[in-house]
Order: sequence, then structure tokens, then C-alpha cells
Amino acid sequence: MSRAKSPEPSVTTYADHEVITPHNRLRGALSMVGAGETDDAVARAEHALAQLEGEFSGWMQEECERLDRARGAVKTEGFSKATHEALFHSAHDIKGEAATFGYPWVAAIADSLCRLIEHTPDMARIPLMLVDQHVDAVRAMVRESARADIATIAETLNRRLREVTDEFLAHENSGRPDYLDGILAPATAPGEHF
Repeated sequence: MSRAKSPEPSVTTYADHEVITPHNRLRGALSMVGAGETDDAVARAEHALAQLEGEFSGWMQEECERLDRARGAVKTEGFSKATHEALFHSAHDIKGEAATFGYPWVAAIADSLCRLIEHTPDMARIPLMLVDQHVDAVRAMVRESARADIATIAETLNRRLREVTDEFLAHENSGRPDYLDGILAPATAPGEHF
């Protein structure tokens, strides 16, 4: 089945230039709402998210297990390109998904781990104990998410992990002052400030 050719663009000619306006193919993709009807795309999206909300905790648990497996691979195999990427991508995914899944305080901890992995010039020098602290913090915050004081605990934990990570990164990048200025800038991860 062949598609019908779209109409020719309109061309308006002026003395020193032409304006070409292509046919708007998106008009056919819109649904028209009749008088008195409302069609709120945001409300529909929020409704769809609410229907999935029951699965968020399971998905976050799966992400935590993936992060733990990536850490385990680093411990058994050492830092290689593959283990480095697996750990980084797992932490990065948690950083991006945490707020959507209902764990906003986890994003900042995952961001700190991403920074550690991304900005250490020599992978072999990344302290496994610091990786463990980040991974264990993410898992604990997800596990204890129902606590009333979780935001306060997470803020304290994140602040300390961020300080230790910044101290390590400052040492490891001490010979690169221009680079150091960029990586020690204030955090921008969602959930950084509670």
C-alpha cells in the first residue's frame, strides 16, 4: 500500500527572498474535541502512571538488584570497560527513574555514584569501599522507604557520601584544576534538596 503524496509546500516570494511553508502533517494526527468535552493529555498521562504505580516498587527492586550485580562483577572481575559501564549505567538508570518510581531521595545518592565512576581518571583507583557505601545506601533507602524520617536520613547520608566522593575526586583530579572546577560544582540531581 503506498502513501498518498503530501501536498506541495506553499511558497511566498518577496523581492529579496522566498518563504517556503511545508504542509503540516501533524494536523491529521490530532483528535478534535467537541464542544463541552475536555481532553487533557496531562491528566491522561497521570492516570496511566497511577495505574502503573503498584509496579514501581518491584521495578525499583529490580534496579537495585541490577546495581548489586554490577557491583559484584566489579568486585570479582575488577574494573574493566564492561564492569565500569555496567555499574555506571545501572546507577545512572536509578538516578533517572527514582523520582518517577516514588523514591526521589535515591536519585542524589545514585548521582554521587555516577560522579565517582565518571570522573575518576583511573578506574583501578576507585575505592571499592566507597562503591559499596553508595550501593548499600541506595538499597537501604529503597528498602526503608516507608519510614516517616526517610527524607532526613537520606539527606544526611547523601551529604556525607557527596563529601567523601568530592574529597576523593579532588585528590584524583588535583593535576587537572580546570576539570576539577566543573566536577565540584553543586549537584543538580533530582531530589538533591528535600
